[in-house]
Amino acid sequence: MSRVSLALTVAALWAGSLAAFGSAAPQQRLVVGPPGPAIAWTAQLVAPVAALSAPVTGRLVDRQPAVTGWSGGPVRLLVLASRLGSDDQLWLRVLLPVRPNGTSAWIPAASAALSTTSWRIAISTERRTVAVFHEGDRLRTFRAVVGARATPTPHGRFALYERVSFSDPDGFYGPWALHLTALSNVLKAYDGGPGRVAIHGRGGTSLRDPLGSARSHGCVRIDNAAIRFLAAHVPDGSPVDIR
Repeated sequence: MSRVSLALTVAALWAGSLAAFGSAAPQQRLVVGPPGPAIAWTAQLVAPVAALSAPVTGRLVDRQPAVTGWSGGPVRLLVLASRLGSDDQLWLRVLLPVRPNGTSAWIPAASAALSTTSWRIAISTERRTVAVFHEGDRLRTFRAVVGARATPTPHGRFALYERVSFSDPDGFYGPWALHLTALSNVLKAYDGGPGRVAIHGRGGTSLRDPLGSARSHGCVRIDNAAIRFLAAHVPDGSPVDIR
C-alpha cells in the first residue's frame, strides 16, 4: 500500500470511528504527521475554535470564529503536528492565516475534520516560477510575475487558504485568485483586504507586466490556463513553499 493510500485509509477509519463511537480512543490511535514531500494533513474547521500556544492550557493566539472564510468556502488549515493533550484528546498544530507570517497554534482535533492532500506548490521568486507537485512528483512548472523589490512576495512555508472565482475571466485577476495564508510584509491593507497574498490569473492591465518579471504588489500572477489548472486540482490547505 502506498503512503498516500495508507493515509487516506487512516483518515477514513478516523472518520468512521468517531461516527461510530464518539470517544477519544480513535484519536489516541491516529498519527498525524507534519507535511512531507508526498502528503500533508489538513483540518477543515467544523466549529469556531480558539487557537492556543499549547494544547489545553496555552495562551490564546487567535480565534477562528467561523467555519467559512471570506469567500464563503470552508476554512481548511494545514496541519504541522499533532499530540495528545493533558485532556487525553488529540490536538493539532495548524498554520494560521494571520500576521506575522508563519504563526501557528494548537486546536482540538474535535473541532475539525481531518483529510490529506497529495498536492504541493513551490514558488521561486528568483526564477519567477510556480511548480506544482503531486505525490512528490513535479507535474508542471509555470512562469510567473512576482512581487516588485519594494513590495516583495514573502518567503516561507504557507498554505492555500481559500479561493475566489471572478465573473469576468478577462479582468485584472483572471478567472481565479487562490488566497494564501501569506500576508505582505510591506502592505498592511490592499484593495479592501488585509494585504493577503494570492496566486491569480492575468487580464486587462495586468498583462502589461510580462511573465518572468517582478512587478506585482506581492501576489503571484500566472497565465489563466495555469490558474485554472491549480483551481481544478489543488485543494485548500495544501502546502505552498515560497523561496
